[in-house]
Amino acid sequence: MYKVGIVTLSDKGYQGLRKDESGNLIRQLIQAQFEVVHQTILPDEKDELSRLLIEWCETCDLILTTGGTGLGVRDITPEATLSVAEKEIPGISEGMRMFGIKKTPFAMLSRAVAVQRGKTLIINLPGSPKGVRENLTYLMPILSHALDILTDHKTEH
Repeated sequence: MYKVGIVTLSDKGYQGLRKDESGNLIRQLIQAQFEVVHQTILPDEKDELSRLLIEWCETCDLILTTGGTGLGVRDITPEATLSVAEKEIPGISEGMRMFGIKKTPFAMLSRAVAVQRGKTLIINLPGSPKGVRENLTYLMPILSHALDILTDHKTEH
């Protein structure tokens, strides 16, 4: 099983003022296929998220973030993710956006990115449970294949 880290970006969640529904939903949706080895809530702080992503890339094959991908002043998830990236994977980001637009026009406002750092895939998901569910529904059929290639478990595609 591939090892996964889940990071929720939420100032209110970090302060205990809001329940982390999206991070827990990610865990629920992926646990049959992946092993969740880390899960945490962070405030919307770029440096803190960047440090955590670098650290978790040592032990995770996949890191899924939720929250901080919109237009808010404190939404820094894409910038923090790009700051640790070795390669950007625009096909995943654009595919999620196009899939989301079919469901709701608000998907056009997402700034989520997908990147590679070493042999770890990092994907930003929206902060809402609905957005998480829709995006993971789109991604689940390709995640294992992408990780097989990224981690050298499968060299042909």
